[in-house]
Amino acid sequence: MSVDASALEPYGWGPFFQETWQARASREGEEPARIIAEYRGGYVLFCTHGELKAGVTGKLRRAIRQGASERPTVGDWVAIEARPQEGSAVIQAVLPRRTLLARKAAGRQDEEQVVASNVDIVFLVSALTRELNPRRLERYLTLIGNSGARPVVVLTKADLSEDPESARERVAALAEEDVPVHTVSNVTGEGQEALQPYLGEHRTVALIGSSGVGKSTLINRLLGAERQEVGEVREDDMGRHTTTHRELLLLPQGGLLLDTPGMRELGLLENNEEGLRTAFADIDAISTHCRFTDCHHETEPDCAVQESFRDGRLTAERLESYRKLVQEAARKEYAREPPAPSRQRAPKKRR
Repeated sequence: MSVDASALEPYGWGPFFQETWQARASREGEEPARIIAEYRGGYVLFCTHGELKAGVTGKLRRAIRQGASERPTVGDWVAIEARPQEGSAVIQAVLPRRTLLARKAAGRQDEEQVVASNVDIVFLVSALTRELNPRRLERYLTLIGNSGARPVVVLTKADLSEDPESARERVAALAEEDVPVHTVSNVTGEGQEALQPYLGEHRTVALIGSSGVGKSTLINRLLGAERQEVGEVREDDMGRHTTTHRELLLLPQGGLLLDTPGMRELGLLENNEEGLRTAFADIDAISTHCRFTDCHHETEPDCAVQESFRDGRLTAERLESYRKLVQEAARKEYAREPPAPSRQRAPKKRR
């Protein structure tokens, strides 16, 4: 069936989803919709009929259990059977995702947890307090680098920092040159005008970060309304975590915001090469001068990375963080390979 693209564009419908919709064998009566909220009892989605409450079919539920389909989540475009007279719909299928931000589920062996689906930009939010942790930022940047979305670092609570510009420069040194880093204050509004160019043109922006860094307050500022619940600030300058579910919020600028609960664990999945390149652009650039293209930067001769560590260009903490994430990703990849002797040695990749 034909799709009223103009009605769906404010929620991020574009050429990619139009092509995937046309390529699938849609059943009579099906139409596309985007999931904008998820609650324990089901979903809320937007379609040409407006907002509808929705559940999934038994067939899709079985396919999810069998690993034959993705579980629907906020940000997904789905095929639905709409029942507008009842204010409801049934989700028949999940459309292919254009981008996917995912981590290892907390406490579970190699199980994927989707953090954000079909987002264009990810705001990595951290506070300019003593809780600012470069190693944790590297891990976040690795996750975002693998997602297909564009990373933007947003450093909140600039009003609490004695030298926010120096802190911004230190954080900027952790990522690729084209990863923007902004300092903002949710109290004074300082720096938030620099975020406006990311928020229009029907783009979806997800906010991720640890609990209490000011994501909900920032969202309220960008929305121009007290939409998100905000927790009180503790004595250690960290806010209390308030976001408990994901929800897509339509911005007056013409884009969408996706808030996410704070993450205590940031386990990596396999295939993190692009993410590591984003988070460790300096090491990636230095490694091009190593003698061996498959250098692991440990004991190999003429290793440019080791030389950079010895002459002080790389700190021990930075190099150790890189090695730790490389080893973690390698363990995930190895665990998914077939057991010996059927496993074949894969060609080494440049890191």
